[in-house]
Amino acid sequence: MQEASVSLKDIIAHSSRARAIMSGKVNDIRSVNTVLRMLALNALIEARRAGEMGAGFGVVADEVKAISGRVETLSKDMAVELLGEINALEKLTQDMALASQGNRLTDLAHNAIELIDRNLYERTCDVRWWATDSAFVDAAQSRDTTTCHHASKRLGVILDAYTVYLDLWLCDLDGHVIANGRPQTYDVTGRSVANLPWFQKSRNLATGNDFAVDDVTANPWLGGAQVATYATGVRKNGDADGKLLGVLGIHFDWAPQAQAITQGARLSADDRKRSRVMLVDARSRIIADSQGKASLNESLNLKTEGRDHGHYTEPDGTVTAFHRTPGYETYQGLGWYGVIVQKAP
Repeated sequence: MQEASVSLKDIIAHSSRARAIMSGKVNDIRSVNTVLRMLALNALIEARRAGEMGAGFGVVADEVKAISGRVETLSKDMAVELLGEINALEKLTQDMALASQGNRLTDLAHNAIELIDRNLYERTCDVRWWATDSAFVDAAQSRDTTTCHHASKRLGVILDAYTVYLDLWLCDLDGHVIANGRPQTYDVTGRSVANLPWFQKSRNLATGNDFAVDDVTANPWLGGAQVATYATGVRKNGDADGKLLGVLGIHFDWAPQAQAITQGARLSADDRKRSRVMLVDARSRIIADSQGKASLNESLNLKTEGRDHGHYTEPDGTVTAFHRTPGYETYQGLGWYGVIVQKAP
């Protein structure tokens, strides 16, 4: 795609040079033709002055004048026709360049959203797997101090291996946190999450094979960090169809992981300066961007016109490319978009 883009730029440059050459040569023809007409006029004057002896020269002078007129007409027609063709060629080439640029940016937007889908699919696997851990099953069932303390230690061991999480919370069915992996950092034990969407959704899941997810939010109990929370039920004996005993919520450290993906888009140094790579959620919030400006309070007016992917160009030359989440494996995605907005050079 990059090579195609460079070739189109070369065509545009050659078209511009062709326009300049054509204009120069037409002007040269007209200049020569002007001199020729002057010579014909002088010859005609001299022929008339010579009288009958100059009659033959007068005929030649008239013919030269007529030829000069034809040359002038041809040069004008050539200028108009060639200029029209060059203009059309330049327009077609510019359209091809914009389409090539838009298609390439759409592919990069697809790559960004696909990477985050794969990443979040792994989060759904993590929470469903960890919820079957006997330490969490025992703690959710007994809720006594000893088993909950052991569950916290076990959560801490998991966090040591999985550094993409800020904390893991084990909750009872009333929504109280009874164990977490980083109690020294985040003092959340005893707090209630009963009103949070991820907990409420988890309480209503049919089996342990299902999971709940919340929108990316800034969690005040985790130092205001942006997190994507995935949750599922902890069930008796760790069985998918067992009785619901509690809820496990895992808090994915969203901002650095998502920014790594947006900043990793394969753009040239010049394109990167003019571009903003973003992840946009189903509510049109910008939840990640390559410039590190995603505050979760900014929205993007994305003109998809019902399309899952595509691109469009604003009057000022800004190109916006987008691709809707394709999902990955059993993860259907959340209706998010990968988006790249690139300003004109």
